[in-house]
This record gives sequence, C-alpha cells and structure tokens, in this order.
Amino acid sequence: MTTTAPAAGSVRRLAGTLHRRPRLQLSLLLSVPLAWLALAYLGSLTVLFLSAFWTTDSFTSNVVKIWNTDNFTALFTTGVYRQVALRSIGVALAVTALCALIAFPIAFYTARIANPKRRPLLVVAILTPLWASYLVKAYAWRLILAQGGLLDWALKPLGLEGPGYGLTATVLVLTYLWLPYMILPIHAGLEQLPDSLLDASADLGARTGRTFRSVVLPMILPSIAAGSVFTFSLSLGDYIAVQIVGGKTQLIGNLIYSNITLDLPLAAALGTVPVVIIVLYLLAVRRTGALSSL
Repeated sequence: MTTTAPAAGSVRRLAGTLHRRPRLQLSLLLSVPLAWLALAYLGSLTVLFLSAFWTTDSFTSNVVKIWNTDNFTALFTTGVYRQVALRSIGVALAVTALCALIAFPIAFYTARIANPKRRPLLVVAILTPLWASYLVKAYAWRLILAQGGLLDWALKPLGLEGPGYGLTATVLVLTYLWLPYMILPIHAGLEQLPDSLLDASADLGARTGRTFRSVVLPMILPSIAAGSVFTFSLSLGDYIAVQIVGGKTQLIGNLIYSNITLDLPLAAALGTVPVVIIVLYLLAVRRTGALSSL
C-alpha cells in the first residue's frame, strides 16, 4: 500500500501534465518515430554523402578513407555521367506527364461519374496492380514488348510494330507501374471538388475547356503535384525495370548498381545525384504553392 500510492500519484501528475500540454504529448508521441527516421534515413544519407569523398584502391578495389573530391569532379567532367543524369530526369518527367494524362480521365470517372456505390470497388481495382509483385509485372511487360510478342501481334494488322526493348519501353513500363500513385491523389482531389463550382461555371456560359482550365485544374493542382512527387522520385531511382526492358539504355540507377561492388565511393557520389534532384524538384513544386493545401 505504501509503495503503490506514490506511484499512482506520480502517474496522475504525469497524466495531468500531458493533458495540460498537448504539444508536449505530441512531441513524446513522435519522438521515437522521428528518432528512428533520423537514425535510419538521415543517418544513412549522411554516411552516403561522406563516403562519396573517399577513394578506392585501384589494385584491390578496397575503400581507402582518403578525403578528396575526385568522384564529384568525375561526375561533372565525364560526359557519360551528364548524359545519363539528363536521360534519367527526362524519363522521370515523361513518366510523370504520361501518368497525369492517363490518370485524370480515370480519376474523373471514378470520382465524378461512376455510381457512388461502385466507387470503393473502382478504387480497389486501381490499387489491385500494387498488390502484385514488381518483378512479375516487369517481366510480364517484357513478354508483351518482346519481338513477336503480344504488342507486335496486336499492331501487325495495322502495319505497325512495337517499340521493342529500349528507352520507350522503359517509359511505358514505369508509367504502368506508378500510375496508381497518380490516380489516387487526383481521385481524392476531384471528390472534394464542389458541384456548385461546376454548376456556376456552366451557368455563366463557360464551355468544358474553360471550366477545366479555370475551375477544375486549379482545384486539383495540389493533387497532381502530390502524385508527381511519387511518380518522379520512383522513376528517377528505378533501375530494375531498365534492366528488364531497357535493352542497352542506362539510367542513373544502373550506374549506381554497377559501381557498388567495383567503386563504392563513386557509387555513393552517383547516389547523391538523384537525392539532390529530388530535393530541387520538391523545392520547385513547393514554390508553385501547389503543396500548400495538402
């Protein structure tokens, strides 16, 4: 009795303090996840950046902790690295644009046209491809895009043929893989679009195109920006799909993967490139104000 009473009093005082200070309660609640984030994610990025300043013994391929900027100098002075970086950015932007163009009509149907009772089923259908294995989907596309494959068979009556393996195939496969990440934010944004705005636009005589430019697009721009963050970053860092359907195409992820065992410091320097690009992309999207209402 004498030991439990002080303990119970301490617990009540602590509970009262947390109840009066909700910010302290929130800080304690988030302290463990934030500490894990700082240790596992930010810590690994710090180690990655620091190891990029090391070098490799040319004879043994062992990492030598001698500080220099040779790896970053090679990134800026070697033409192939610049070409691969620009190609990777172009692929990420192309995938993001295609995802936005394909996702909008699908999301518009699921959010505004489809029967409200069927909308949850449609959302589940959109999410279904995410439940399948990444490799299964990538190799399925390899069979589709192969010479004499399904796509060639479908286009043959039209006198056309598929793109085969290469840069175009990479963009197509990445667009398919990351399309749900663009559909869902746009679907959520269109669901929140008030019907009164569309009715007011129609009453004022605006046609479909003007309504889309002046009413719909500004309202769903934050949703498109949110989806683009996923599609851009996932496409920029992908290297598996490129190996499966890319043919001889090289992206930044392939260079990082191929140099991990041969030249780890150079691979670390290459790994800082997509990190910097994604940070700049987020800053650019934030400057547009598109993320302010998310």
